[in-house]
Amino acid sequence: MMRRILFWLMAGALIFSFLLSGCNEEKKEKTESPKTEGQQTEIQEDTEESEETIMKVQIEDQVFTAELEKNPGAEAFAELLKEGPVTIQMNDYAGFEKVGSLGKSLPTRKRQTTTQPGDIVLYNGDQIVVFYGSNSWSYTRLARIQDLTGWEKALGNGSVEVTFSAE
Repeated sequence: MMRRILFWLMAGALIFSFLLSGCNEEKKEKTESPKTEGQQTEIQEDTEESEETIMKVQIEDQVFTAELEKNPGAEAFAELLKEGPVTIQMNDYAGFEKVGSLGKSLPTRKRQTTTQPGDIVLYNGDQIVVFYGSNSWSYTRLARIQDLTGWEKALGNGSVEVTFSAE
């Protein structure tokens, strides 16, 4: 009974925050190269968009690599990792994810998302969630594990300590 109440309270809070945040999307800036006679106009995305940012995710003695997303939340997380590793005590939730408090808020860009094993997301701005199963909810994507070999086993049952660090 208590779980149902907590679930509906959290669902209501998420819906309320979604309604307050609006539905506007940031558009990628594009630059146009100068056009000369006989040349087609080229549209290029900012070179930073094409760079891959990698972080390490360590669970006990296993180290995984994850590619960071390109959004304000992921960029803020990458900046935080430049200051040093971030270790989070993560608890199992609902049999498909581990959740832990970051201890500070990051920018959010919540999108209704169906997660997959290996996804790392931000929930409510200050909770890091790592998935070993699938779920649909409104999250800010932070990163994705590149090679899932041993991922679910490393996360195990119950609580686990996860350390995120810059590559």
